[in-house]
Amino acid sequence: MNTQDKKAEKPFALFSGPDAALSSGRTGIGLRAPHAAQIIAGKPEAGFLEAHSENYFCIGGVPFEQLMACREDYPVSLHGVGLSLGAAEGVDDAHLQKLKALADIVQPVLMSEHVSWSRAAGVAVPDLLPLPMTQEALAAICRNIEHVQETLGRAILVENPSSYMEFEGMEMNEPEMIARIIERTGCGLLLDVNNIYVSAHNLGFDAKAYLDAIPQGIVGEIHLAGYHVNEVAGDDVFIDAHNNPVYDPVWDLYEAALARFGDIPTLIEWDSDLPVLSRLLEEAQKADEYRAALRKDKGTKNARVA
Repeated sequence: MNTQDKKAEKPFALFSGPDAALSSGRTGIGLRAPHAAQIIAGKPEAGFLEAHSENYFCIGGVPFEQLMACREDYPVSLHGVGLSLGAAEGVDDAHLQKLKALADIVQPVLMSEHVSWSRAAGVAVPDLLPLPMTQEALAAICRNIEHVQETLGRAILVENPSSYMEFEGMEMNEPEMIARIIERTGCGLLLDVNNIYVSAHNLGFDAKAYLDAIPQGIVGEIHLAGYHVNEVAGDDVFIDAHNNPVYDPVWDLYEAALARFGDIPTLIEWDSDLPVLSRLLEEAQKADEYRAALRKDKGTKNARVA
């Protein structure tokens, strides 16, 4: 049975492009506890809100009620950090069932996770660890994604990781690995532009070449964030800490991503050293300006052709 036959059997819609519910052109922001009451009361202009799934596994209570209140006014996406999609032993089914219960109630416009692993032999670590780019790792993560999607009854997006080291014995590069994951499972890509820039600096590859190696038509969302710089043995190591505004080189790479993939729904991640809400919204508005410029440029080119 070929890949297309297997995809045809899926009991849910495979990824086919950015969700129409996010077509407003406005950039989203992360829903974080210190901002929740202000968002509910003031209803600031934001394209959508992203909630970290694991923060809401307890159905009920103030955080969950705030999430549902936000759901009345904004599209909501659920972004997970704990499934460990790359785990050779498979995903934790108890964790997956909690995620499904939450999704069934919230009915998010998007659901996403990471091309990474964080659990082995029953031990979980509080980080998103990169995978070796091998056929064995590819097979494992594809099995896990298929199980997750079949359980949830929907396609998910998977996010490219930030990396600080490379494994020996790599059998493919990261863009190739991601393209194969998506081709085999029918999921989409959450393209984290900051992660590309961070990894490119740390590992010494060309960030623009990475972008150009990602196939068109597979990106469902873009993440932007600010990194942190650590000095290690006299060298600067970039950490995907989500604790700063988006840096200028990341904005430049974002502009290149929009030119390649189109006006993709975008979200600003800011999780540590959280600013006031108005500052977060300024970052989202800056992304809006890049997206508006892309639409204007495309409109001008189309008018010239006509």
